[in-house]
Amino acid sequence: MLDSKIPEGPLAEKWSKHKDNIRLVNPANKRHIDIIVVGTGLAGASAAASLAEMGYNVKSLCFQDSPRRAHSIAAQGGINASKNYQNDGDSVYRLFYDTVKGGDYRSREANVHRLAEVSGSIIDQCVAQGVPFAREYGGLLDNRSFGGVQVSRTFYAKGQTGQQLLLGAYSALSRQISKGKVEMLNRHEMMDVVKIDGKARGIIARNLITGEIERHSAHAVVLCTGGYGNAFYLSTNAMGSNASAVWRAHKKGSFFANPCFTQIHPTCIPVSGHYQSKLTLMSESLRNDGRIWVPKSKSDVEAIRNGSKKAIDLKEDERDYYLERRYPAFGNLVPRDVASRAAKERCDAGYGVNKTGQAVYLDFASAFERYGKTEVLTQGIENPTHEQIINLGREVVKSKYGNLFDMYKQITDDNPYETPMMIYPAVHYTMGGLWVDYNLMTTVPGLFAAGEANFSDHGANRLGASALMQGLADGYFVLPYTIGDYLADDIRTGKIPTNSPEFDEAEKQVKDEISALINNNGDTPVDDFHRRLGLIMWNKCGMARNEKHLKEAIVEIQELRKEFYAKVRVSGSADDFNPELEKATRLADFLELGEAMCLDALTRSESCGGHFRDESQTEDGEALRDDENFTFVSAWEYTGAPSEAKLHKEPLVYDNIELKQRSYK
Repeated sequence: MLDSKIPEGPLAEKWSKHKDNIRLVNPANKRHIDIIVVGTGLAGASAAASLAEMGYNVKSLCFQDSPRRAHSIAAQGGINASKNYQNDGDSVYRLFYDTVKGGDYRSREANVHRLAEVSGSIIDQCVAQGVPFAREYGGLLDNRSFGGVQVSRTFYAKGQTGQQLLLGAYSALSRQISKGKVEMLNRHEMMDVVKIDGKARGIIARNLITGEIERHSAHAVVLCTGGYGNAFYLSTNAMGSNASAVWRAHKKGSFFANPCFTQIHPTCIPVSGHYQSKLTLMSESLRNDGRIWVPKSKSDVEAIRNGSKKAIDLKEDERDYYLERRYPAFGNLVPRDVASRAAKERCDAGYGVNKTGQAVYLDFASAFERYGKTEVLTQGIENPTHEQIINLGREVVKSKYGNLFDMYKQITDDNPYETPMMIYPAVHYTMGGLWVDYNLMTTVPGLFAAGEANFSDHGANRLGASALMQGLADGYFVLPYTIGDYLADDIRTGKIPTNSPEFDEAEKQVKDEISALINNNGDTPVDDFHRRLGLIMWNKCGMARNEKHLKEAIVEIQELRKEFYAKVRVSGSADDFNPELEKATRLADFLELGEAMCLDALTRSESCGGHFRDESQTEDGEALRDDENFTFVSAWEYTGAPSEAKLHKEPLVYDNIELKQRSYK
């Protein structure tokens, strides 16, 4: 049932040969074909703009008030591409290898190599759109390093890379809107997929301003709706980010792949209170210049916690730079999953530096001094004072990360130029998603998934700065080719009517669900249930998992779901703007998806990447894969309840990379 449609032939030739041989739709016929693109982040905006530019009629939906508010805007550190501008040995193959290794050998070779191949074109495209990437003194684009690699391949725009890239994609989208090739539907949320004769032929959407339930038909539907990290309640995702589109697609026949593969990011601002609604990310780019440490002595830890000592009071030999100690080859630039588990280990051992014991330091003192000494020389300053050196170094760091430092200060009221940041791991990204073939089509014909909504490129752990790369690769350079292969059969189909029994049934189902929530006579707010779900997920399916806790979590989520439908209170009306109703429908899906995540984690009794099973680790606490039994993609088929889903396996074949235990030492 799982035909990945990976082309034959040498790895480096698969994509070019595939493009040469797939079917096309000629320009005159594209004018008669409709495509719905759900989501306007980097994948959605680039896909909608590209498909419209090619001549298709596109409807684009987003639940925000503007496409510019998509969560892609929050990405900070950069976007990867193998241009080798730093002349440090980078190449398409090295980017491919680093990505497969970083994902702990649980991604498809063919998809990842294609991603590496098109990465350079993404940078060219964005520069042409006016994206203000950082530049070196001579005017060339600058690069910096990110975790899990030993080259500098990350292009960036200060700490606002996602925002600048999204504005570039939005400009391309706006051009097509002005030409009438894209119909933009803001404040619209997809509620269900409509299938006719087994094919995706449209969606049911809710106008979030008026509450009206709408029918939209098309010859193909593309989901670019991001990840499902908010199943944990507290995450770095925007509060509106949700999994409803992909989960509804799953319930209509799209297999869900690797749902347990969630990424914990090591550099988030720690949780500060019970009623906190989200977490804030400090970019991984800070690990280029920041050094992560905790005190060596527990007496110093206690002194810091009770306020009798400050971090700056500890001398160099009183600090444990534990990443540099444990992973000398990569140091502070180990991949996210490795850095996160190392921070948890130190905090669990009693070395956490805040009052809750769940924080480590990210310190820039040595960067200030290093950059300052360089500036003193370049500016010709003789006999500088130490204060001059540090001030000059701070200005260099400010030019690179200034907005991130400002954001940290605004949130914590601590000045990171004077005292180290405090950070702790938090849920950030989801590598799992809808199963797609090489053409990015799900197991439902005509239903495609791009960007974080699909599973295809990152395996069990995404390398930093690769999310933006995948989103724009899918939208600009993959989907515009591959979708034509499917749509070539629809050039004589004609417009899809919305007055069919299938649309009637889907609309009725959506209205019945909304009515049940609105008319429920409960007394408990939606957020209460979501917070409780998040605690179950974090404690039992978070940074570490084991069989006992996962079985408990499945039962607890099932009981919580029953309680939700019995006791939830959704105020307001279904026929009006109603954020509580939006949260309730999304949480209903999270309560099912959370159970599916735990089931997948329970089934995969190995450790790999972000999925760490306590029962499967090396002597020194590293993730221990089981390649003999788990070198496959878990693709789950919905059969009526999350706990009853049917597992299908797509074997992962590595012809170009040797399977071996990851080491960053």
